[in-house]
Amino acid sequence: MAMTKGRAKNLNEDAIGVIVAILDGWSGKLTWDLLIDMIERRLLVRYTRQALDKRARVKMAYQVAKQRVGGESSYKAGQKPSAVEAGVLSQRVSRLEAENSRLKIENERLLEQFVTWGYNAYLKGLTKEYLNTPLPRVDREVTKVARHK
Repeated sequence: MAMTKGRAKNLNEDAIGVIVAILDGWSGKLTWDLLIDMIERRLLVRYTRQALDKRARVKMAYQVAKQRVGGESSYKAGQKPSAVEAGVLSQRVSRLEAENSRLKIENERLLEQFVTWGYNAYLKGLTKEYLNTPLPRVDREVTKVARHK
């Protein structure tokens, strides 16, 4: 399959959702190149590592997946964990499933809040660009004290 070199289409929320889902289900070795290849197979678009890394959701999902696959089972093929280890792993899975359920609910509430904020901002005539203006940089250097004469 010969692809012509050119600029990939912009990453939109749908594509980011697919990429995050790919990372959520990732197992085995994870590198940016392997992820980019998988994205190209799924979305038929080749993004650069830099483009992916600029997106906060993708960057965070990549880091989480990298930690997860880096800490995957240390057992060799065919080797089983002991009963105690299996119990600990089972408890961990249960705790993580509960945490996942809670985080899904929290995420839904946050998304609802963003919809409310977006609607209210629209009513006030605020643009997406205005709302996405970065916060001013905080100077954490020595505080300058005004001298009184």
